[in-house]
Amino acid sequence: MDLPFDGAISKFHEKDAPKDVRKAIEKAGKDDILSPAYPYDEEIDKDAYEDTMAALQRQLVRWQADVKATGKRVVVVFEGRDAAGKGGTIKRFRENLNPRGARVVALPKPTETEAGEWYFQRYVRQLPTKGEIVFFDRSWYNRAVVEHVFGFCTPDQRTHFFAQVPEFEKMLVDDGIQLTKLWLNVGRAEQLRRFLSREKDPLKQWKLSSIDVEGLSRWDAYSNAIAETITLSHTQHAPWTVVKSDDKKRARIAAIRAVLAGAEYDGKDTDIACPPDPGIAGGPEIWDA
Repeated sequence: MDLPFDGAISKFHEKDAPKDVRKAIEKAGKDDILSPAYPYDEEIDKDAYEDTMAALQRQLVRWQADVKATGKRVVVVFEGRDAAGKGGTIKRFRENLNPRGARVVALPKPTETEAGEWYFQRYVRQLPTKGEIVFFDRSWYNRAVVEHVFGFCTPDQRTHFFAQVPEFEKMLVDDGIQLTKLWLNVGRAEQLRRFLSREKDPLKQWKLSSIDVEGLSRWDAYSNAIAETITLSHTQHAPWTVVKSDDKKRARIAAIRAVLAGAEYDGKDTDIACPPDPGIAGGPEIWDA
């Protein structure tokens, strides 16, 4: 079978990955958690996950009904390293929602016209109208991390971004938009294990990009950029919720609870829509490189 990018991910694993990362992948069982900083050794039990997810998705339906009835405007931002589980988490949010009132925004590379605009302008065009929920699968924070790590923006542009983003988000919140920012964080060994799985799966190879491949050797640069970003953009009006996503299933539960726990809506069951597991989700202090 032909591998994408001439098997560059497998080659990195065999030749360039840190020894502790290779060892962790090679020794682990299918359900083992690879990160020593993660509070659990194994993935959540399948039955427990499915029962909890079903209950949470019923709450999501009630939440959306309330958003529509009251005309609320909701934005949920998903950020994180490649293969942190953003797409899968968004899928579980939207699985049973009415697509007419809940859409995903995953913007491609800016066009020539967009590149000449105010940086936030193309994201403003995607903000919700009344009664709508918008999930940003990556967002304006591209400038702070990916663009910076790969040299797609200048240091001055990034400094300007950090000067503007707190006020930009404050304007959104002050105008009545309910904004939740989720940062999904995955350990290095688990990220590489997921990349290796994608590389070998013809149905998932499309998820890989040249940025993913080149980013494997830029782990430390990403870590520094993420730490700085979370520190400079974690504000009282728009705080970050960091979700440890080495176990995708626990991360999905934590992300949904982080959104629902902070929302008021008719039919809310606080036993289900409760704050997330503090070992899995929290503020910047829970982020780990």
